[in-house]
Amino acid sequence: MNYILFDDFSRGNLLPLTFTRPVADLLAGILTLRQKWELLLGAPTSTLTEEYLSEKFPLIKGEDNMLINGSIVPNEALVEAIKNLEPNHALLSNDIIVALHVESANLEKVEEGDTEGIEETETHVDFIKINYPWDLFSFNDKYIADDFNLITRYRKSAPIPASNRVINPDNIFIEEGAVVENCSLNASAGPIYIGRNAEIWEGASLRGPVAVLDGAIVKMNAIVYGATTIGRHAKVGGEIENSILFGYSNKPHAGYLGHSVIGEWCNIAAGTNVANLNNTYKPVKMWNYPQARFIDTGLQFCGLVMGDHSKTGINTSFNTGSVVGVSSNVFGYGYQRNFVASFMWGGPHAGYQGYDLEKALDTAAEMYTRRNLQLSDKDQKILEAIYEITKDNRRL
Repeated sequence: MNYILFDDFSRGNLLPLTFTRPVADLLAGILTLRQKWELLLGAPTSTLTEEYLSEKFPLIKGEDNMLINGSIVPNEALVEAIKNLEPNHALLSNDIIVALHVESANLEKVEEGDTEGIEETETHVDFIKINYPWDLFSFNDKYIADDFNLITRYRKSAPIPASNRVINPDNIFIEEGAVVENCSLNASAGPIYIGRNAEIWEGASLRGPVAVLDGAIVKMNAIVYGATTIGRHAKVGGEIENSILFGYSNKPHAGYLGHSVIGEWCNIAAGTNVANLNNTYKPVKMWNYPQARFIDTGLQFCGLVMGDHSKTGINTSFNTGSVVGVSSNVFGYGYQRNFVASFMWGGPHAGYQGYDLEKALDTAAEMYTRRNLQLSDKDQKILEAIYEITKDNRRL
């Protein structure tokens, strides 16, 4: 069976995070959605997504294809239902397409949205579908717990060094190569997972559910509340609560980040603070790209969503429900706009202006170099495409 994860209508609602990746490559818990599917399916997947992303995330076609909604968080019962789906049948849940079993002759038609001749089957299996950015942090406690059980099953944790203060050690898993000394690890409210070669520096306090992924660093005296994920090779300090930081992003200094999602290759400067609760205690509104307006999240706690490659200056402040696009650099005193488009430069005092594409690409390349990596041609083309796609947003 050839498995393909496809983007549905939720891709637009999940911008700016999905400007640079398919929905299936969003991080939720310890694993991305794709990693969850591949583990449960026991097979690799490819992607049906936007054309400008397809060079980095190619579509692989087979004789017998199972197209699966990449915005759905899988579970064992749902995977079983999908594997039992007959050819030329679609699995639906409340009008949402979960999966389509398509033979090669019909695949091109389905790609174009033609499902004539496909028979529908309703599933009653419960699952979570990620439709908005806040669905990532809102359910991150469950994502972490489920992933923890999935990837640590039948495995033994590395020993927890005696220098640490530990509560509920049976709910803590440390991978080989991780350095964890003289810290507070409280797994009474949820599991704590520490990935390979991660470092938890002395004085840091982690209260589960928390995931610190491979190569990430939690700096001295950092305070990390659940339900929080620190992505691969990210560096964090200060105070973080119920947030997800994707790989290679930095929030290494003092400042509060709560109920937020930060993309890859971002830098949150010292003293940056994010408000996550209105003084009126009313539900928070957040910018929605497809509707081009602020919509009600239904949440009392909601902070910042930031696209890949964006940066803040020292002592930057964000109000509740703020959105910053891809490759923007915001700074200055006073609250930033609640919506800052992609490729913008400036702040509330000096004003905002478009960020020159060549300078943005040069900054991205320099950040890669600092991590001994190279900005690929594929990634550069994606950023160039986003620059064109978002030009109208910069006029708002």
